[in-house]
Amino acid sequence: MAADRYSSAIVTSQDENNLFVDLLQEAPLYGHRKPTSILGSVFYCILLASYAIFAAGATLFIHTRKELMTPLLCSSDVILLVVTGIFQQYLVYQVQKIRLQGYYVFSQKLKHIIRLPFTVLAYGTAAMLLIIVWESNVDLLSKHTILRIIMLAEAIFAGFFVSVYMGYVHQNNAMDSEPDVLKSLYSPLLSSNSVEGLRYHEGGRLSDQQMALLQYQRENIHFLSEEILRLQECLSKYGRSSDGNTPQVDLAHLLAARDQELRTVSAEMNQLQSELSLARSLIAERDSELQSLRSTNNQYVEENERLRAILGEWSTRAAKLERALEIERLSNLELQKKLATLKSQSRESMEPSL
Repeated sequence: MAADRYSSAIVTSQDENNLFVDLLQEAPLYGHRKPTSILGSVFYCILLASYAIFAAGATLFIHTRKELMTPLLCSSDVILLVVTGIFQQYLVYQVQKIRLQGYYVFSQKLKHIIRLPFTVLAYGTAAMLLIIVWESNVDLLSKHTILRIIMLAEAIFAGFFVSVYMGYVHQNNAMDSEPDVLKSLYSPLLSSNSVEGLRYHEGGRLSDQQMALLQYQRENIHFLSEEILRLQECLSKYGRSSDGNTPQVDLAHLLAARDQELRTVSAEMNQLQSELSLARSLIAERDSELQSLRSTNNQYVEENERLRAILGEWSTRAAKLERALEIERLSNLELQKKLATLKSQSRESMEPSL
């Protein structure tokens, strides 16, 4: 009997552990995520191929009026630069969707790649501008040939980076892997060492990771609520059935598993909210310190204004004194002239008398 109780206890504990292991392997949004579309990238690659063909065969397309070759080449480059800017905004939107689906690390990898095509086009446009401004001919290469080489290099490098982006997206769609934020989503059920590197060794990206995880958890909780309602409806439907084969135990087990998963997600979300509130309090302290520094700076500014006003007043007084001294000097000069005139008149009046 004791052995039976011991074996039954072992089986029960194993079942409970398997319950939590099943939770770790399940991703509620895993089967409902939409694959990322690469149709826009394909259209952009077709545009780059057309651009490269135009650059390579410009002498054949424009052989009658060669004076129009330079304006047409530069105009096509500017048009491609504008289209690349619009395409980059489209890629930013696609990467944002990938991040909201829980693939934070993958979206960070793509975020650096999607900026490169526009950068390549910008550098190429700047090089073409320098060639046109300086009107340089390098050995046997004419200005038109150099412009076409730059355009071909732009198309090759931009197409390479877009192809890398498409390869990563296609690989992620084909693998159909689980979101990487789930490693931190089920952290209360895992050991601390397994999520330590993800959550505490990222430096300045910790707040960004927490925000991405919080957004994913909100969608996760919404899906889990719908799943619980669906399971409750299934349970009530099987409970009303008249046959003796109703799997009520399995449904209750599955409902309890989903409920436990929802509580786990809620606990993780509360933890993230507490960390975010702590970050906000630190930001508020920094804002208060900045406000005190601004008030001190305003006091110094007011003191400087007051000193400038005093300095201006003393400058005005000094100017008035200078003017008064100048007037006094002029009056002294006039008095000296009058005195000299009187002396000369007195001398003249004394000479006849003698």
